Amino acid sequence: MASLWRLASSTFTSDKPAADYDGVEFWTNPERTGWLTKQGEYIKTWRRRWFVLKQGKLFWFKESTVTRASRPRGVIPVASCLTVKGAEDVLNKQYAFELSTRNDTMYFIADSEKEKEDWINSIGRSIVQHSRSVTDSEIVDYDSKR
Repeated sequence: MASLWRLASSTFTSDKPAADYDGVEFWTNPERTGWLTKQGEYIKTWRRRWFVLKQGKLFWFKESTVTRASRPRGVIPVASCLTVKGAEDVLNKQYAFELSTRNDTMYFIADSEKEKEDWINSIGRSIVQHSRSVTDSEIVDYDSKR
């Protein structure tokens, strides 16, 4: 799990200006926002954070008021994720779900079954959308080569 956390934590640091967030204006028109509880990387405590899903990136903040000046506490590029699914049986906690890469898994807890399902659906759609965009860019248009 450490490498997913490192990826999430090191992708953006708090001293970078907002313009460096890969051009993602997380403060306007997000695809999904809401409170989730997530487990810390080193100290395994559960903390409530405000999450913003936009343009293939899942950002989290301490506060729900997100502005241009806000700095994310972390971010996960969902294209690096393989699955998002329920994890109540794994954690033995209601409304839990997990986000996994080849090597790591991060766990989250939503406030209700509906919130959990909505987050799983939104993140799942984003994984598919952003994974496909990489493949689309690799497709060669042979018709234009003539």
